[in-house]
Amino acid sequence: MFSILLTLLIIVAVMMIGVILLQKSEGSGMSGSSAANMFGGALTGAGAGNFMTKLTAWLAAAFFLLCALLAVVVSRTDTSRKDSELRQELVAPAPAPVHVPEN
Repeated sequence: MFSILLTLLIIVAVMMIGVILLQKSEGSGMSGSSAANMFGGALTGAGAGNFMTKLTAWLAAAFFLLCALLAVVVSRTDTSRKDSELRQELVAPAPAPVHVPEN
């Protein structure tokens, strides 16, 4: 389950990077316009209706959902057995040194 979710997360991340890079630039960003002008068109129907914008939003939602699912899967993994085996190895007494007589 972990491997499947991790593979899906990587695929969604790569797709999201590609979609973001393919989007058209909206101008000079914050340096060339005031905040009112910059956000004025972002909340209109034309800005929200763009296919690439919607695809980016869906991919971002899928990314966060997959991250949350991975966190749940990892938290439910039984690590108590592994921890106890490691603890036993660390706490176990070291073997007695072997004395080799010299000739």
